[in-house]
Amino acid sequence: MRGLQQLCRLFPNPMNNFDFQQGCLPLLVSMPHSGLALPKDLEQKLSNEAKLLPDTDWHIPQLYNFVSDMGASVIKANFSRFVIDQNRPPDNVRLYPGLAGTDLCPLQLFSGKSLYLAGEQPTQQEVCQRLTTYWQPYHHKLGCELERIRKLHGYAILYDAHSIRSVVPRLFEGQLPDLNVGTVHTKSCSPTILEAVVQQLKTQNSYTYVVDDRFVGGYITRHYGQPKKDIHAVQMELSQINYMDEDTFTYIPERANELKKVLRTIVSALLSSANRIYS
Repeated sequence: MRGLQQLCRLFPNPMNNFDFQQGCLPLLVSMPHSGLALPKDLEQKLSNEAKLLPDTDWHIPQLYNFVSDMGASVIKANFSRFVIDQNRPPDNVRLYPGLAGTDLCPLQLFSGKSLYLAGEQPTQQEVCQRLTTYWQPYHHKLGCELERIRKLHGYAILYDAHSIRSVVPRLFEGQLPDLNVGTVHTKSCSPTILEAVVQQLKTQNSYTYVVDDRFVGGYITRHYGQPKKDIHAVQMELSQINYMDEDTFTYIPERANELKKVLRTIVSALLSSANRIYS
């Protein structure tokens, strides 16, 4: 931890690479893929299609703006996942062996096309620099906030908020379910907490859902979710068709507001179920 703090002092949050708001609840909402910023030297190396940032978790801060009002802490990356992927392990080990995936510093778009112009892929030195400059400060803050919450409340809940285009043939067959809950097969959170989420999903009939299917949770859920240490993590991967135009990346309030109602009940269920466990 001391070494990481020293690194954070050496590289003091360039281009405001994340925003953080501290809340009063035992809940931290992480938004690692919602950022749009690109360093200029990187932008010049990207293909024209990549410069549109198609693989962004579009509008996630707007979709979840209610969590701050509820009192949750929120951390969100401001830079694009094309700089470095906060939800991948620092050693770039594959999260889904045998299946298509993405790298710590992605080389391909979700479509399978090259992210970079010919000969412009990052060197290992560049990857290490991005890891130090962008990845480590975000995770340092995330880990410190979870520990603060756990010490204050006796437990902490981490909700990792994501979204993705509804149809991505390279990653999965057919159309993705509307709501995809990941708990690493209940390794990242208490079964009681997961059951509370599932019960909320069962009470609505507007959206399809699956639990621990194609998306069981990325690095953030797997690494920080430690129920035995009273830290419970849940990943939610949303199908973007339910709140935006997937071709123009335009937010559609009418769709989003309906989805927000369900998301709010899920977040509330996380809190109330954990409170029952620890009361």
